[in-house]
Amino acid sequence: MSTSLINPFQMAQQQFDHVADLLQLDPAVRDFLRWPQREFHFRIPVHMDDGSVRIFQGYRVQHNDARGPHKGGLRFHPSETIDSVRALATWMTWKCAVADIPLGGGKGGVIVDPATLSTSEKERLVRGWVQQMWKNIGPRLDVPAPDVGTTPQMMGWMMDEYSKLAGEFTPGVITGKPVGGGGSLGRTEATGFGVVYTIREALQHLKIDSRNTRAAVQGFGNVAQYAAIGFQEILGGEVACVSYWDRSDRTSYTVSKASGFDARFLQSITDQYGTIDKAKALDSGYKIEDSEAWLSQEADVLIPAALEGQINALNVHDISSRVKIIAEGANGPTTPEADTVIRERGIFMLPDFLCNSGGVTVSYFESVQNDMNYYWPREEVLQKEDHILTSAFHAVLDMALSQDVYMRDAAYMVAIARVVKAMQLRGWI
Repeated sequence: MSTSLINPFQMAQQQFDHVADLLQLDPAVRDFLRWPQREFHFRIPVHMDDGSVRIFQGYRVQHNDARGPHKGGLRFHPSETIDSVRALATWMTWKCAVADIPLGGGKGGVIVDPATLSTSEKERLVRGWVQQMWKNIGPRLDVPAPDVGTTPQMMGWMMDEYSKLAGEFTPGVITGKPVGGGGSLGRTEATGFGVVYTIREALQHLKIDSRNTRAAVQGFGNVAQYAAIGFQEILGGEVACVSYWDRSDRTSYTVSKASGFDARFLQSITDQYGTIDKAKALDSGYKIEDSEAWLSQEADVLIPAALEGQINALNVHDISSRVKIIAEGANGPTTPEADTVIRERGIFMLPDFLCNSGGVTVSYFESVQNDMNYYWPREEVLQKEDHILTSAFHAVLDMALSQDVYMRDAAYMVAIARVVKAMQLRGWI
């Protein structure tokens, strides 16, 4: 199923409505949380290298700031829509709440394929985004970060542009910056390793030895790369395959190997947009299959770490009977229709806003370090991340067991309850 046929914001609202019914939320509270508090739509003119001017559509959606400043990435993607940004902002609210960090949800985007831009064009585009938004972002207001199609260098340019406009050095306005430019050690691997930390806790709960497990990963961007690396190096498990988007022919492929899969080797032959060098992979004994092959692999753990709507009603039945855990490295990778099937099959679900919350957790640490002007070593950052995600996992698991509900519902129940409590304490409701 094409993701263009799936409205991610409707999916986010459908998930919320289901849990709102379980919690018997007050109608006014429910209506308030179903929609973002505010949205920004704007046009960004950019002078291109050939002397022409192109106009790009930009967005920023601020969903809820009851628990703290809005927090969320900037996605540069040709298929970006306002509904995808709304959905991602909504999920960020729940993600920050379930991790119990003092931030709210936000998300931004630009409709563009960044791979088609030169380095100088990308710099002008991100500085143009800041010029449109700088009065409505800030360390105590809304803190953007990288997402699909954006990089630490782009965050550094954005921080610089904001600092120029604000008239003072303000590293905390953006997270995901390069180390040495206000960034935090451990941020690059944070989301992928966070996926692995929650998988570790789930395997322990299910009494499965991680050293005897295989994982199938969808995607090979930053999150998928470090999820695959962490699955091998932290858990001692085996990776069966990853998938990736090939920019040269605009097609997705699955890269697999019967044994000896080396995630770090594949990372070394992958460009900044997650495209693996097919020829080098084939020369090293890897098999190239179609894009859906990752889903039907004989694996214990599935890690969808690409885009939303990837496990859906049309392909959910392709999941192998061996699969015990689905760990959502991506945001919204499973549609509600597929979720029903997964629940009925008894597959243990690690929902996106729990499973992939390591990135925003370490982004929060980056903001704290920016405020202190004191930076922690990598090991301390990852140790703190592990502690927060382990605590979050067990809070959700305890809710699931005590209320006899699905893990996704339990995560929503924990997150929504925390947001509602903050709204009550502030006198909003």
